[in-house]
Amino acid sequence: MPKNKTHSGASKRFKITGSGKVLRERAGKRHLLEHKSSRVTRRLTGTVELAPGDAKKIKKLLGK
Repeated sequence: MPKNKTHSGASKRFKITGSGKVLRERAGKRHLLEHKSSRVTRRLTGTVELAPGDAKKIKKLLGK
């Protein structure tokens, strides 16, 4: 049986931890930052764990 190819778009957006959790960046910190408060932009920094329902789909795209 042939290997599954990794979805290149998904591989750029998501990361899998050693324990198998899927991490993602928060949305909304790319542009139009001038009118967003510093409080909001600070909240949007860093990575968070993906919701369990979505994680299953993403793992399939990443070939895990």
